[in-house]
Amino acid sequence: MTTDDTRLTGPVSRTGHGGRPPHAVVVGGGLAGVTSALQLAESGVRVTLLEGRPRLGGLAFSFRRGDLSVDNGQHVYLRCCTAYRWFLDRVDAAHLAPLQPRLDVPVLDVGHPRGPRLGRLRRTGLPVPLHLARSLATYPHLSPVERVSVGRAALALKKLDPADPALDGIDFATWLGRHGQSARAVEALWDLVGIPTLNASAPHASMGLAAMVFKTGLLSEKGAADIGWAHVPLGELHDTRARKALDSLGVRTELRTKAERITRTADGRWTVQMPGEILEADAVVLAVPQRETRELLPDGALDDPDRLLDIGTAPILNLHVVYDRKVLRQPFFTALGSPVQWVFDRTDSSGLTGPGQYLAISQSAAQDEIDEPVAALRERYLPELERLLPAARGAGIRDFFVTRERTATFAPTPGVGRLRPGARTHAPGLYLAGAWTATGWPATMEGAVRSGFSAAGAALSALGRRYEHPLQEAA
Repeated sequence: MTTDDTRLTGPVSRTGHGGRPPHAVVVGGGLAGVTSALQLAESGVRVTLLEGRPRLGGLAFSFRRGDLSVDNGQHVYLRCCTAYRWFLDRVDAAHLAPLQPRLDVPVLDVGHPRGPRLGRLRRTGLPVPLHLARSLATYPHLSPVERVSVGRAALALKKLDPADPALDGIDFATWLGRHGQSARAVEALWDLVGIPTLNASAPHASMGLAAMVFKTGLLSEKGAADIGWAHVPLGELHDTRARKALDSLGVRTELRTKAERITRTADGRWTVQMPGEILEADAVVLAVPQRETRELLPDGALDDPDRLLDIGTAPILNLHVVYDRKVLRQPFFTALGSPVQWVFDRTDSSGLTGPGQYLAISQSAAQDEIDEPVAALRERYLPELERLLPAARGAGIRDFFVTRERTATFAPTPGVGRLRPGARTHAPGLYLAGAWTATGWPATMEGAVRSGFSAAGAALSALGRRYEHPLQEAA
């Protein structure tokens, strides 16, 4: 709830109460909150982390279903995700979520008139942009004319500044149309990459965010788009190992605990009310979704806090199928000519025993299907998997279930850039974090960690503490 306390001016205490080290309360235990807590604690700040769920990790978590350990959704990262790679290193988990040696994405088209075709998007060791030239020249899902057109559009995109406000005001599809991209090129390349990274199709995505994704991921360094993913349950990375790292720094972590109210005190400090206790703090980081942030913000903290409610959300649907035999030889693939988007083999990470294979199907921008009954989804997608995977025909289904994240990400719609706030507020000692804040990135694990860096850095600066940004590029 908001407070009627209007005393939002005055200095931030550089030492805690009674000369002790300053105390910070971080509200929210997702990647943004955990990152903030780690950075603050490593700089000598006493930290209390509050998380309403029974675990850390936010929306990148695992749960048990019988003997299976299930991720709520398939999460991947790229080599260019330097902040998330820092996080993995910091919690001693990089070896559990390795990167491909080189980008290699199998793309299966089952809608071609002459039958299914398999193509690959992969890079060589040549410098940018030649690292993708061979793959584009032989990509079977585009005509020779379309391949040339894609190359020209990529060179034009490379010249753009993703931070240009003008780009945020138009949609990606409009820009692609201006640069001669056919509907097929959008489907077979631009949306193939854009939908899972932006959680929106080209007509619904800010050109600024799209430019950031493609320029950084495909056109910055030759290995930038190499894909990594967890080979263990996400909970091992974002909960178990994150909690161990926090504990080693003396962070007090309270699960199943929500902040109910935050208030600015007369002496320029903060109180955070939680069930059964009131915490006093020199700094507060709100690392929760935008609607929850709005409810906790004190009056005057932002010029127009209701703008946070204008940042929409977008869903992701995940389908989980356990077969009685192996039906997929690749670790993952993506599809054209089918409603199926990306399919991953999660057999080993889930702990599946006995014969069989566990596949996870990740469906981004799933507004049209997010509320459909499981039976309807099963009826639609099992035959599609048989179209894509001949070995699945006749295979037994040991289990089929669905996980839904209705507010998985913020919606990357045109104009969203002007709505995303930075880490600092008008209230000294109060900071914001979360993938939805002004990171310059879409709603990714990378953006969440970067927001944690920004909030912690702002807090430490105000507290007079030395802060070295973990990423060399921002040092």
